Amino acid sequence: YGGMGLDFSYNIAVAEELGNIRCGGIPLAIGVQAGMATPALTRFGSHELKKQFLVPTIAGDFVACLGISEAGAGSDVASIKTTAVRKGDEYVINGGKMWITSGTQADWMCLLANTSEGPPHRNKSLICLPMNLPGIHVARKIDKLGMRSSDTAQIFFEDVRVPCKNLIGEEGRGFTYQMLQFQEERLWGVASALTPLETIIQETIDYTRQREVFGQPVLHNQTVHFRLAELATELELLRSLLHRAVALYVEGNDVTKFASMAKLKAGRVTREVTDSCLQFWGGMGFTSEVLVSRLYRDLRLTSIGGGTDETMLSIICKYMEILPRK
Repeated sequence: YGGMGLDFSYNIAVAEELGNIRCGGIPLAIGVQAGMATPALTRFGSHELKKQFLVPTIAGDFVACLGISEAGAGSDVASIKTTAVRKGDEYVINGGKMWITSGTQADWMCLLANTSEGPPHRNKSLICLPMNLPGIHVARKIDKLGMRSSDTAQIFFEDVRVPCKNLIGEEGRGFTYQMLQFQEERLWGVASALTPLETIIQETIDYTRQREVFGQPVLHNQTVHFRLAELATELELLRSLLHRAVALYVEGNDVTKFASMAKLKAGRVTREVTDSCLQFWGGMGFTSEVLVSRLYRDLRLTSIGGGTDETMLSIICKYMEILPRK
């Protein structure tokens, strides 16, 4: 279908390299295209669907977006309200999606919707939804704290008709398919944060070496160079966890626990690194002229997008069998 036939570890190598771009929005958009909106289609979609949607997406002719989150259901995927009711050989879609990356320019959406009245984990399906159909309303481009070069949209559906053949895999299996997609999304998110954090630690070392306060370089204060050493250590531990999870995933293992741990740790490390480094830049760090302030804003999304820190903790607890079974 136009891909290179490489395993998932190459996605992670690309994600790490994209971190050399000095903002978060562009790697995010590529990540949605390559590792968030397309894995389920690649794995479970029909040949016809792959020809129609996957081929032009891989070629870069189509922009893809992922339609999961709603105003009342962000990380709580089971609580989404958007419906796709089967009528003849079509689904009729009603509802809305929120915080949709690339939503204002997308050619198609990998949409998660309720296709039956059954239990919330077994009543959902993934559908390839062309974004030029009647009844699709891109309500607004959301003004955000960070990732400002990435368009994020609120979208409504009003009696949108799409052929039933646009169903990815089996009806009612959408929640399971999306949980599998989340593994790749979360690992991509971790990988894309590594290089920016490495960069900003090094730039902070360089800046504090030449910035003098009270007659000596800021870097010569033990609290500063010790803190930077701690941050570098945390970053390398995160990298090791990521690479272990990816190796297991490539071998065919369920890495939900390790992917969730890595995602949790990445969110916290990005906050820790950007906040500490910005502090060492002093007043200059509070301006829009330096990378550290941009990463402070952009990488804050790591603890929210693709599942919040709290969601990651809940998943980890489940796999550790900490919580009582219902």
